[in-house]
Amino acid sequence: MTDRRWRTAVGVLALVGLGIASYLTYARYSGGTPYCVAGGGGCETVQRSDYAKVAGIPVAVLGLCGFAALLATAFVSGRTAAAVGVGIAVAGAAFSAWLLYAQLALIDAVCQWCVANDVVIALAAVAAVARLRQSP
Repeated sequence: MTDRRWRTAVGVLALVGLGIASYLTYARYSGGTPYCVAGGGGCETVQRSDYAKVAGIPVAVLGLCGFAALLATAFVSGRTAAAVGVGIAVAGAAFSAWLLYAQLALIDAVCQWCVANDVVIALAAVAAVARLRQSP
């Protein structure tokens, strides 16, 4: 695939991630709880856990910022933008892996929105690496 197609793939995945992070941010600040398809309160439990904030900043807001930055790299061609995109996406995927571990082992609840985010950032990391490998 060409650099342009990889940039498009990264951009589309970043937009999907922005959608998820926006919804979770809205749910957090509106005082509501995220809608969970399977029910059982897993999303609410995770959203209200000690692991839902880092240095007082909600994880959803961090995701919002990360996906916005990743989207910005998709608009810029070149190896430097591709490398920055890899850094953002791989760091996001690593952080998401830690949060998935926290859900499964420490919180004992799973948020489907968070898992969807994990899948999106993992795919974005793969696309960002592939883009970097294709960059001239």
